Amino acid sequence: MRGAYTAGVIDALIDNKLEFSSCYGVSSGACHCASYLSKQHGRAYRTMTDYIDDKRYFSYWNLLTKGDLIGPEMLYHTIPEELDPFDYDEYNRYPGKFFSVVTNCETGEAEYLQVKIMQEDVEMIHASSSLPILAKKVKVGENYYFDGGISDSIPIERSIADGNTKNVLVLTQAAGYQKKPDKTVPVLRIAYAKYPKMVDMVATRHIRYNEALKVVDREEKAGRAFIIRPQKPVEVSRMDFNMKRIAPFYEEGYQETVDVIDDLIAFLEK
Repeated sequence: MRGAYTAGVIDALIDNKLEFSSCYGVSSGACHCASYLSKQHGRAYRTMTDYIDDKRYFSYWNLLTKGDLIGPEMLYHTIPEELDPFDYDEYNRYPGKFFSVVTNCETGEAEYLQVKIMQEDVEMIHASSSLPILAKKVKVGENYYFDGGISDSIPIERSIADGNTKNVLVLTQAAGYQKKPDKTVPVLRIAYAKYPKMVDMVATRHIRYNEALKVVDREEKAGRAFIIRPQKPVEVSRMDFNMKRIAPFYEEGYQETVDVIDDLIAFLEK
């Protein structure tokens, strides 16, 4: 639910008609990137908030009976195909590349799956947003995957390796934030004993995350990265469904992006 900030950012980008040659989405960021590339203002936020009270979208009953806290059929099919139609045609006209970051269950390594035709590749986005314990692993091709944030929460080094000399990053924590070790690792070692490399990546995730922040700072100081992130400490938790916190967080994302839009344009035009 911290993605509410991201939803505000992308709406500001859509309103200002800013596009990028490549996009990388991780976890909920992959879902929001899809709405950004379909150029549907407000859709990412609506998808997060309009169905909070619908048990098909979110319920512990789903988790106990089906293995998914957030219902994938609802999120990836019922909403985009029926309730809040996704503009597949607009998305498929996108001339750039969109990569959904996922974690391979067997190897524990990050993979960057290119989402070409949304109707055919939506499981790549589903996989990027599937947290262990709270969701089932997702099969794409011959492999099974979990949330991309496990292995590469901030894929700036991948983007640089792909040849992108300027990077715009949307982060959902304020400057100075440092990730701490995951307390669920002992439980994961039992629940996912057949995937020890994946669990090892969870155990060391905070190290990679904090190192990635150092790369972000380096690139920003060198004038090669532009960072959009909350300007004050974040009170919204990952599974926070309190609209009194979520709605203002979305507005922060939108307004803080509008406030720096001229600087962002100048950065991109250098």
